[in-house]
Amino acid sequence: MSTIVLVHGLWMTPRSWEHWISYYESKGHKVVAPAYPGFEVEVEALRADPTPIATVTVPETVAHLEKIIAGLDEKPIIIGHSFGGTLTQLLLDRGHGAAGVVIDSAPPEGIRVNPPSQIKSLFPILNNPAKRHQAAGFTPEQFHYAFTNTLPAEESQAAYDRYAIPAPGSWVWAYGLLANFTPGKQETWVDFRNEDRAPLLLIAGGADHIMPPSVNKSNFEHYKAEGTVTEFYEFPGRSHWTCAEPGWEQVADKALDWAVQHAK
Repeated sequence: MSTIVLVHGLWMTPRSWEHWISYYESKGHKVVAPAYPGFEVEVEALRADPTPIATVTVPETVAHLEKIIAGLDEKPIIIGHSFGGTLTQLLLDRGHGAAGVVIDSAPPEGIRVNPPSQIKSLFPILNNPAKRHQAAGFTPEQFHYAFTNTLPAEESQAAYDRYAIPAPGSWVWAYGLLANFTPGKQETWVDFRNEDRAPLLLIAGGADHIMPPSVNKSNFEHYKAEGTVTEFYEFPGRSHWTCAEPGWEQVADKALDWAVQHAK
């Protein structure tokens, strides 16, 4: 059996993995779903006091995850969703993990594909420079467009009510659409030619608005290190909410089966 680390994305907490945790544990795996620093409380508490969200940084989050992984008994399979996919790529680049899977991943620095639906999804955060220093959230309608566009409105509202929190506005501004216009290497820079990186699978959702397949495909195509295993797979018709929308078990099985097969 494997040790699996699940890394959540922005606008979410580890609660977003609740189905995957029990699903993988029922198969005998050890599952760890860490929160970002300061996100260890429940969704409702973070909504009431979003101060930890506004102040957390990417470097401290990566260091926090590295410390957790270093304390495990074996190199884990690391699976990240959305910005958790970016963090997973950073962790693999730093030598962590036996294999990695990123699902609807936000891109590291250097991916210059910005489809219209992505711009529309992120506009509610980028439409006011003041949000760069705040915890910035979506309305239920904005969440429906960005995350759950394949769900009926009632189911999207239920997902929003249970899982959604604000995100660090600074991350969206600095590492989203603007990262490629900032001189020098950013905190989300990955060495695409790192020959020591663990195997990596990038999974895209064909109906994803906020991280469309073209973004994930470009991310995949940037990896050029000889001797490394990097693959791309697209689930047609699935949204950014692919890890919880109906049929999520297919995504969970694909991620785990591939990682177990390629782990080193």
